Amino acid sequence: MSSEAVSALTLIRPDWSAPANIRAVCTTRAGGVSQPPWSSMNLGSHVGDVPEHVLENRIRLAGACDLPADAFGWLNQVHGTGVVSLPAGASAGVPEADASFTRTVGRACTILTADCLPVILCDEDGTTVAAAHAGWRSLCGGVLENLVARMALPGNTLMAWLGPAIGPKAFEVGPEVKAAFVAQDPGAEVAFSTVGARNGHFMADIYCIARQRLEALGVKNISGGNFCTVSDSQRFYSYRRDGQTGRMVTAIWKI
Repeated sequence: MSSEAVSALTLIRPDWSAPANIRAVCTTRAGGVSQPPWSSMNLGSHVGDVPEHVLENRIRLAGACDLPADAFGWLNQVHGTGVVSLPAGASAGVPEADASFTRTVGRACTILTADCLPVILCDEDGTTVAAAHAGWRSLCGGVLENLVARMALPGNTLMAWLGPAIGPKAFEVGPEVKAAFVAQDPGAEVAFSTVGARNGHFMADIYCIARQRLEALGVKNISGGNFCTVSDSQRFYSYRRDGQTGRMVTAIWKI
């Protein structure tokens, strides 16, 4: 069991030193109305689930967070590096991006995941919150660097929390993935191991890579990163484990 606190509402609340006006949660797969294979708290509208079930789950999420249903800044995530500022405006619809930030009270930066790494950030003064969908493609492409640049705050004033993602004992990748990261930073070599991997493949520690990227940006206050979505089937959805499955939400907002 993770040291992160899990409430009766099946929400994981980050154990970090965020300012008093910052709220953040990560959902688990429990507490919703979706039926198999999305059972039960699926919040993704793009995975084949009954739309009415997804809507009910999103309403339950809003209630558990004491937020209006339209507070969540949903994104069309494409495993890229795009960043949007929230609120994006009604005319924008659902923006195509893999990260968002806001300085607006009551607006939640919201990320959907089922193995990819959700990263949330805020500054020590509680002025700005942000969230990134940091799967390996986005991480390698620079989504965290783009997000911190758009936040326009010194890295040493930021703190980050790494939410549930595929763990280092479950994330087998091909040599091209390792090569892509090491080409950008030779120090990324330590995040790859042949132990437990098929011949010619590597086990990758996406948490380690994310910490390296954040530290290079000046972010030293980094929490979380002790989950594995693949091995913890009771709490988490995992695309790699199940294929057709639901999505969890990681969200952060100011009050």
